[in-house]
Amino acid sequence: MSELKEIRISSEKIFSGRLINLYLDQVKLPNGKNSTREWIDHPGAVCLIPILADGNLCLIRQFRYGPGEEFIEIPAGKLDEGENPVDCAYRELEEETGFKANKLTFLTNIHPAIGFCNEKMWMYLAEDLEKTEKRLDQDEFLELLPTPLHTALDWVLSGKITDVKTVIGILWAERILKRS
Repeated sequence: MSELKEIRISSEKIFSGRLINLYLDQVKLPNGKNSTREWIDHPGAVCLIPILADGNLCLIRQFRYGPGEEFIEIPAGKLDEGENPVDCAYRELEEETGFKANKLTFLTNIHPAIGFCNEKMWMYLAEDLEKTEKRLDQDEFLELLPTPLHTALDWVLSGKITDVKTVIGILWAERILKRS
């Protein structure tokens, strides 16, 4: 057993939502003392780095209610119950951008909020895109923002892009695109 592991003593679901569940757990710490942990159970998500035919990244801009502002992001979306991440990636790309990927490459998994959430994201590179039609959810509003890689990198370094999945995605894009 790891010397750092915390052991769950009890768990109480204190909120059940459409997307997430919030728990209050009692835990035994590595030093033998007890404490509490509040954490969010999340179904997981995918995020995509779509590369347009002209080499630009297909970023999106959308308002995020929690922080109360617009963000520049890579397309992403949550997994439906029992959904395979690859299937979710194809679905979300087309829904949000109106593009179908003829080539989808898994890059990595990321955990965007480990301090309070078990969310895991699958990150994919989407290439050889074919124009279809956006099919946004009825409560989803966003705009496409085709962006050269060097501009996206500048936005990361200047703090204009702060969304963690997008920062990681742009760094992966730089690594991959500079090799080709």
